[in-house]
Amino acid sequence: MSERVRQKCSHSEEKYQRNISSETLDSGCLNSATVCGVDWTTLPDDTVIQLFSYLNYRDRASLASTCRTFRLLGSLPCLWGSLDLRSYKFDTAAAVSLSLRCKNLQRLKFHAAGSADAIVSLQARELREISGDFCHDITDAALSVIAARHEMLESIHLGPDPCERISSDAIKALAYCCPRLRRLWMSGVKEANGDAINALAKHCRQLIELGFVESDNIDEVALGNLSSLKFLSVAGTRNLKWGSVAQVWSRLPQLVGLDVSRTDVNLSAITRFLSLSRNLKVLIALNCPVFEGEVDRNTMHNNKGRILLTLFSDIVKGVASLSADNLESVTDVFQHWNEIRNGDKNLDEVVVWIEWAISHSLLRIAENNLKEFDDFWLTQGAAVLLSLLHSSQEEVQERAATAVATFVVIDDEDATVHCQRAEAILCGDGIRMLLNLARSCQEGLQSEAAKAIANLSIDSKVAKAVAESGGIDILANLAKSTNRLVAEEAAGGLWNLSVGDEHKGAIAEAGGVKALVGLIFKWPPSSTDVLLERATGALANLGADEKCSMEVALAGGIHALVMLARTCKFEGVQEQAARALANLAAHGDSNSNNAAIGQEAGALEALVQLTYSQNEGVRQEAAGALWNLSFDDKNREAISAVGGVEALVALAHSSLDASQGLQERAAGALWGLSVSETNSTAIGRQGGISPLIALASSDVEDVHETAAGALWNLAFYRDNALRIIQDDGVQPLVHLCSSSKSKMARFMAALALVYMFDGRIDSAVPVGPSPSSQGSSKTLNIDGVGRMALKHVEEFVSSFYEPQTFNAAAATLVPTALAQIAEAIRIPEAGHLRCSGAEIDRYVRMLRDPSSILKSCSAFALLQFTMPGGRHAMHHSCLLQKAGAARVLRATAAASTAPIQAKIFTKIVLRNLENHHEVSS
Repeated sequence: MSERVRQKCSHSEEKYQRNISSETLDSGCLNSATVCGVDWTTLPDDTVIQLFSYLNYRDRASLASTCRTFRLLGSLPCLWGSLDLRSYKFDTAAAVSLSLRCKNLQRLKFHAAGSADAIVSLQARELREISGDFCHDITDAALSVIAARHEMLESIHLGPDPCERISSDAIKALAYCCPRLRRLWMSGVKEANGDAINALAKHCRQLIELGFVESDNIDEVALGNLSSLKFLSVAGTRNLKWGSVAQVWSRLPQLVGLDVSRTDVNLSAITRFLSLSRNLKVLIALNCPVFEGEVDRNTMHNNKGRILLTLFSDIVKGVASLSADNLESVTDVFQHWNEIRNGDKNLDEVVVWIEWAISHSLLRIAENNLKEFDDFWLTQGAAVLLSLLHSSQEEVQERAATAVATFVVIDDEDATVHCQRAEAILCGDGIRMLLNLARSCQEGLQSEAAKAIANLSIDSKVAKAVAESGGIDILANLAKSTNRLVAEEAAGGLWNLSVGDEHKGAIAEAGGVKALVGLIFKWPPSSTDVLLERATGALANLGADEKCSMEVALAGGIHALVMLARTCKFEGVQEQAARALANLAAHGDSNSNNAAIGQEAGALEALVQLTYSQNEGVRQEAAGALWNLSFDDKNREAISAVGGVEALVALAHSSLDASQGLQERAAGALWGLSVSETNSTAIGRQGGISPLIALASSDVEDVHETAAGALWNLAFYRDNALRIIQDDGVQPLVHLCSSSKSKMARFMAALALVYMFDGRIDSAVPVGPSPSSQGSSKTLNIDGVGRMALKHVEEFVSSFYEPQTFNAAAATLVPTALAQIAEAIRIPEAGHLRCSGAEIDRYVRMLRDPSSILKSCSAFALLQFTMPGGRHAMHHSCLLQKAGAARVLRATAAASTAPIQAKIFTKIVLRNLENHHEVSS
C-alpha cells in the first residue's frame, strides 16, 4: 500500500545496536557434536577452519562452544585477524569478552560512537588497521589513547561522517605513537595545523597516503613537507589558498595521485599541478564548479601523459589508459584491472587509490541529489558505480552499493526513484552484481547490496528483474540474519517488493512472511525502530492479499503486530502495525482474521489509543483498522466497550482540517460502529453527527460518500434524525443526493433523507438543543423541510427512469426486459451494504405508505439490496420473506395508483426473491 525509500542513516546510536556479551559469545547453537548421525568432530581440521572462516564472529563463537574440538579450532588466531563490529554495540564489556580471541587481531571496523574507549580493552597490540564511521563523538583524548596502545598501526580511516571533535592534538599523538603509519584518512577534522602535519612528516616516514576531506582548516603549506606522500586527498575541504597550494604541492617528490574533488580549485591551479608535478600520474577533480566553469571541456583531457579525471572526461577511458595494454574497449575497467594484475605494484597501488577516491566522491555527489548531475549519471556515472562493484576493496564495493542506493532516489518522502537511472543499473547488469554481493559472507556487503536492491525495487521493471533473478529468496534469507543492519535492509527490500500484487505470493513461498514475523519477535521494540517499521510495512502490504494474510496469521503475525501496537512508542512502527492489522481484517468473511484480531488481548484497546496519537498517519491507520474490524458484530461492541465511540467522535472532530485519508477513515469507523442501535445512539449523544455533516459537505468523493453512509445509519433512529435536522444536515444531504458524482453517495444520502422524513417526526414536535448547538434551541418547519428533501429524493430515483424501456417492460412483463432494466440501474457497490431486520421492515412499511416518493425509493432500495451477486443479497431476501414482504410487493406492483418506477422496481425485487429461493432450495 505504501512504500518507503531506505535512507542512509546513522547506526551509531546505542539504541540501534545489539550488545555483545560473554553470553552471546559462549552460548551454543548445537546441543551435541553429532547431528543427523554425522560426527562433525571427525572432519579434517583444515575443513573445519575453512567452515569457521565463512561465519560471522558470533556464529563462529557459537559453533566453537559446542565441543572441545571446535572450541580449540574456533579460537585459532587465523580466524580472528579481522573483526567487523559495525552492527553491534561495542563497549568495554564487549571488548573484554572478545579480548581472549583478539590477541592477534590486525584489522578492526567499528561504529565509533561509544566504541573508541573499548578498542583499548581488546588488548589487540598487533592491530594494524582501524576503520571507524560515525566518528563525531571521538575526541582527541580517545584517539590519542588508541594511538598510544597500538603503536603497530599502519592504517587509520575515520569517516565519512565528520570527526568534529578531532583536532591537531590527536594528529600529533598519532604521529608520535604510530611511526609505522602508512595511511591516514579523516573526514571533517576541526583543524590540522602546521605543527601536527610537521609531526607526521618527522615521525611517520612511511606515510604514503593522506586524506583530510570535508575539513575546514588545513595548513596547506605544511602538507608540502610530507615528502613520502604518494597520494593526497583534500576532497571537499574548504578555505584552501590555491595559489600557494599548487606551488607547494607540485614539489612533493613522490606524489602520484591528487584528489581535489568538490573544492573551489580553479583552472590555473589544475594547470600548474599538471605541468609542474614531477611524478604526478592522476589528478581527480570531480564536481569542482569553479574549474568546470573556466575550462574548455573539449581540450582539457590529457597533459603530458598525466590523467585528469573530471565529470566531463571519460573516467573509464582515463583509468584504462594507465595500462600499457589496449583497454579502450573495456567498459568495466575496475573489474578488468582486478583480473589482469600483472605484478606492477606501483600501478596497482594507483588504481586502488583511484577506486577509493572516486567511490567516495560519487557517494557524496549522490547524497547531494542535484538535478544538474542527471546527464553525468546516465552517460557514465552509473557505469562507473557498477564497475566499482567489482573492486578488490570491500570498502569500495560497499560505498559503490550505497551510492547506487542513494543516487537512484529522487524523493525520500514520496518514495520516488529516477526511472532512467534505475534502468541504467538494470541494463548494466547491476541487479546480478548486487545480488552476488548480497550472497557474500561479508555482512557489510550484504547490508549495502540489500539497501541498493531495496531502493531500486521501487521501480516496477527492476522489481521484476530482482524477482526473476532469485532476489526474493536472497532477501528472505537475509531477513533471518543475526546482523541487525542486514536484516533491516532485507526487510526494506521485501517491503518495496511487496507493494505490487505480482510478488506477494513469491515472498510468502520464499519464507518471507515467517522471516518478517520472526524479526518482530527477535528484536526488542525499544532498540530497532527502523527494522521493525520495515518488517511491519512489508507485512502490511502482504496482508492486503487474502492468501498471504492467512500466512501472516499462521506465522503468529497477529500477536506480533498487536504487541507492537501496544508497546512500541515509535510512530513509524505504530503506523505500519495499525495498517497491517487493517489489511489483515479487510477480507471480511473469507477468513477468520477479523475475529482473531478482536480476540487478541489488548488489540482493540491499543488501536483506540492510537487514534489519540499526535501523528496523523498513526491516527489514520488506527481508524482504518477499527473501521475494518467493526464489520464483525463482536468486535463492534467490544470497540465501543473500550472507549471507541468517544475516541472516534473526537477523531472525526479533529479531522476536519486534516488529510482526506484521515477524514475518510474517521467517518468510516463511525459508519461501522453505527450499525448497532446502542452505538448509533451513543454517537449521536456524544456529538458525532456535526463532524459527519461537515465531512458530508466535502468535495472529495471518498470522504462525502463515507460520511453519507454513517449518516444513513444514524438517521434510522429518531433522536439522531432530529439532531441531523437541527445541525443543518439536511442541505448537505440534499446536495449529495442531487450532485455527487458517486452513485453510492447519492443513494445513501437519499436513504438518510427518507429515514428522516418518512413520518416519524411530527411537525409539531419542537427540535431541542444538540451537543453542537451550545444550548440554543431551534424551531423548524419540519413539513416544509421534509417536502423539499423528498423532492430531491424523487429526482434521484427518477434519474434511473427511462420511460420507453419502463413502459415496454410494464406492458409485456417479459423477464429479459426486467433483467435488462435491473442491470442498467444497478449500483454495484450497494451490494456490500447490509441491513438489519428492523431496516427491512421499515422499507416494507414504506411500500404501504401513500407517498409515491416513499414507495418508489423503498422499492429502489430493496432492488439494490437483493440483486443477485450482492454480498448480502441472500441475507436480505431471507429478511424479506420473514417480514411477509412478497404480498406487499405484489400489491405495490399491481396498484393502479403506484408510480410506474415503483411497479417495475417491485417486480424486479420479486424476481430476485424467486431467484434466491431457487438457489437456497
